[in-house]
Amino acid sequence: MKLSTYFRSSAAYRTRIAFNLKRIPYEPDFVHLLRHGGEQHGAVYRAKNPAALVPTLERDDGTRLTQSLAIIEYLDETYPDPPLLPRDPWERARVRAFALAIACDIHPLNNLRVLRQLKRALGQEQAAIDDWYRHWITIGLPPLEAMLAGDGPFCFGTTPTLADICLVPQMANARRYGCPLDAFPRLIRAEAAAADVPAFQRAAPEHQPDAG
Repeated sequence: MKLSTYFRSSAAYRTRIAFNLKRIPYEPDFVHLLRHGGEQHGAVYRAKNPAALVPTLERDDGTRLTQSLAIIEYLDETYPDPPLLPRDPWERARVRAFALAIACDIHPLNNLRVLRQLKRALGQEQAAIDDWYRHWITIGLPPLEAMLAGDGPFCFGTTPTLADICLVPQMANARRYGCPLDAFPRLIRAEAAAADVPAFQRAAPEHQPDAG
């Protein structure tokens, strides 16, 4: 399988973690979101993903799938070991709710195309854009902290799930923008647990061939 990815994309980061946890080999297709005005806007990539977003999963037969959570759940259903969602329906729903709170409530407001709109169309200075970014993380993390319970060490138990896959890139963004994190010990605990897992380490932006 081929995965269209960009080293700093949170959504692509999630899918890289999932591939690594499942030990599924894939061919990276690097799409630079900044070079030449954004390679994702070119005709070649738009033919793969009309939304001009990463990631895109392309199977050997040429069929494609977009949206990181859909890709991850596809991998989980076709390569069930290790599972990324609990077997119990209620616990599975709790993990999905946590993941969606990141993927739907925080991340879209800080997506690159939103930040570009703030700068180019609305004339905002970089300092104001950075404040915007931090604002949505700052109000998004407390609900995530409240959703976690138990001894961990991961978000929902003793093994990483879809929740951890979504949390780690979001925490990386928070640290990159200097958001205070002392009020979120459960999130920090889960992040630290993931940091010890090689699958998460290898997926990190700084370890990608297209970083820089």
